[in-house]
Amino acid sequence: MSWSSSKSTDSNQPINTPLLLPQLVINTRPVERAAPLTRHLQAAGMSVVDMPMLTLQPRLTTDSDMILMRQWLAGEYQALVIVSPTAAASGLAIWQLLEREHQANGATDKAVEAIEGSSNISVAPSHLIAVGEATAAVLNEAKLSNASYQVLQPVIANNEGMLAMPEIDSLQAGDKLLVWRGLGGRRLLVDTLQARGVHIDSIAWYERKMPIDAMMQYQQWLQDFNNRNATVGITASQQGKPIVIVSSGTAFEHWESIVQAAKTFDVAAEHQVMSVNAPLKLSDFSYVVLGERLANMVAEQNLSYWRVEDLAPETILTAIKTTSL
Repeated sequence: MSWSSSKSTDSNQPINTPLLLPQLVINTRPVERAAPLTRHLQAAGMSVVDMPMLTLQPRLTTDSDMILMRQWLAGEYQALVIVSPTAAASGLAIWQLLEREHQANGATDKAVEAIEGSSNISVAPSHLIAVGEATAAVLNEAKLSNASYQVLQPVIANNEGMLAMPEIDSLQAGDKLLVWRGLGGRRLLVDTLQARGVHIDSIAWYERKMPIDAMMQYQQWLQDFNNRNATVGITASQQGKPIVIVSSGTAFEHWESIVQAAKTFDVAAEHQVMSVNAPLKLSDFSYVVLGERLANMVAEQNLSYWRVEDLAPETILTAIKTTSL
């Protein structure tokens, strides 16, 4: 059985779920981004556990970051790519700060000279490209004072989608691109453009870390999961594999580490025939993963997965429903 659309493209095997209990889904998205997906899946009758594998921590803005922002405002870059809502909010705050600084100092560089008539509204100095609806929403709803801009989006919100955009596809040797992001990620975009001779700078506004309570939360969930199955008199295999939603390689690495650590921590369970705390393996779960790179990571370990090309709740729900048929 296979299923694909423009937004979900790949699966390595079907996932069959007995209809004994509601489909169990583990949402590993960061707290700030998990709620819409969780609500959507719960409304569809699924049992959803929020178990963040990432927490987003702001980074101090450095002098180098401010230099890059000033260069961007001066028109030195052909495009700006914003990869997440968090990056958008952080970058907008500094943009607004610098606009006020220019106005207060009576600056005459390109960033202030680019005005429309007498409206005193500056035009964005480059194309603004948002990766995903949520990122675009932050930019569109910010209503940044003294700035006018149009937010562009790829048809498919991933690296391949961005590379297909005319504003990115037309970049050539000598052109410059700025990226607002968190630490890590987006290597396909960077590697492809650098191979063309495009100069790429980036500002990492935040970093991704494992939540300090991730291990404890997983162990508590595992105990509840085994207890529930014991109560209704079924085994984990009869219940069907819980589905884990993973949106980045870093999140998957964190998930892998806590699953493996739980197995090591509960060695005694291996000698118990009916342990309610019996550990699960990575292969005891199925995965909904974002994009090619992450799909390759889970495929290398021969794990059941379904690849999607965006994180819209409707896309993920459709993938889960299809794998559960």
